[in-house]
Amino acid sequence: MLNIEYKRKTGFTLIELLLVLVILAALAAVVVPKFTRRSEQARITAAKTDISNIEVALDAFEIDNGRYPTTSEGIKALIEKPSNADGWETPYLKRGVPKDPWGAEYIYKQPGSHNEYGYDLSSGGPDGQAGNEDDIVNWTEE
Repeated sequence: MLNIEYKRKTGFTLIELLLVLVILAALAAVVVPKFTRRSEQARITAAKTDISNIEVALDAFEIDNGRYPTTSEGIKALIEKPSNADGWETPYLKRGVPKDPWGAEYIYKQPGSHNEYGYDLSSGGPDGQAGNEDDIVNWTEE
């Protein structure tokens, strides 16, 4: 008698591979948005930190010069001495004027519209448009 053995090939079927792909896609659909929101949250926190650091430098400028930089001088006055700032000491920002985490310039206005006796300092936020709800600002909105 002949003894014929049938060897079953081991491997994955197309159905099994498709099932694994569907499971991976479902996991990605859940995990990826959490990481992107976390990334955006980190950028918002970085912008708030930058604004706080710039505020400290602006206050030091005001102590030395008796005034805040004008709107036309801008926050660039913290790293380059304006012509009429006799008390200007050294650059008030060690690493230069930062851009916001989205690559835009911080918006500086003195006197401020919201801080009447000081200055307004803000970022357009994630959408880059100033004047809407996602702005990061140095004043409290009521």
